[in-house]
Amino acid sequence: MRHAPHLVADVMSNPVVAVGPGAGFKEIVETLRQWKVSAVPVLEGDGRVTGVVSEGDLLEKEEFRDADPSRVEQMRRLDDLRKAGAVTAGELMSAPAVTVREDATLAQAARTMARGRLKRLPVVDGSGMLRGIVSRSDLLKVFLRSDADLAEEVRVEVVEHLFLVSRENVRVTVTDGVVNLSGRVRDTALVPVAARLVRAVEGVVDVECDLVGPRAASMSAFSSELRP
Repeated sequence: MRHAPHLVADVMSNPVVAVGPGAGFKEIVETLRQWKVSAVPVLEGDGRVTGVVSEGDLLEKEEFRDADPSRVEQMRRLDDLRKAGAVTAGELMSAPAVTVREDATLAQAARTMARGRLKRLPVVDGSGMLRGIVSRSDLLKVFLRSDADLAEEVRVEVVEHLFLVSRENVRVTVTDGVVNLSGRVRDTALVPVAARLVRAVEGVVDVECDLVGPRAASMSAFSSELRP
């Protein structure tokens, strides 16, 4: 049976602490301290995510406390200056919020984080309602799969499908998430394909491919075929 891809719903943290747009500066700071988090979603009255307030947003106030930025600097950092003078979550938050659906795959969530250089994402349902939060560390949980589990998936989903004729000659070993394929296969053109498919298996750290082609016929056998 194929190992179903992990979804964001499988690894997200829940319940999630959140604030309303009217939450004050000090209330937000206390919430972050109490719950030991570095950001909180900001919710509308019905529970929809409208933005996110992070420690970085709050620190703008401290950065500009004694600063006297030039007009050029002011123009360049209008949003930062706005946050420095903000006092509520609605004024401080980064909006619109970058979110991820609870039915998204971990790969999709990772790409969204990478594009936005984000450390966490609010998780929402199809209506935009908050369901949880997913962090970088949550996405790494897939690498906790056992070596035996990875080896079984590689054998069933890659080797047996790709090498129909020579699958019995292919050995699969996994050590600390690194998969090694060894043995002889009839079609060596499939070796790069196998490596790519194995690397796509969730939880695989790396792939070592020692697959070679079929053993060459011996010279004696070849010579006997040429005799009249």
